Amino acid sequence: MDLKETLSTNLRRIRNETGRTQEEMAHILGISSRYLGSIERTKVSPSVTLLGKFADALGISACDLISAVKSKR
Repeated sequence: MDLKETLSTNLRRIRNETGRTQEEMAHILGISSRYLGSIERTKVSPSVTLLGKFADALGISACDLISAVKSKR
């Protein structure tokens, strides 16, 4: 999985775990839900600044958004 896919997968998963909709998250970040959806579908990449805003809004580090989840064997 490349970095863009890892980011979109983690962002969607963590956003869902926190119970936020795309609309709620987009409102918090000051972006459109359409743009957020594009990020989650790997159509566009967010800026580093927006990556930091995502992390702050989700209460995690930016590293958590770009780190591959290790599967348990």
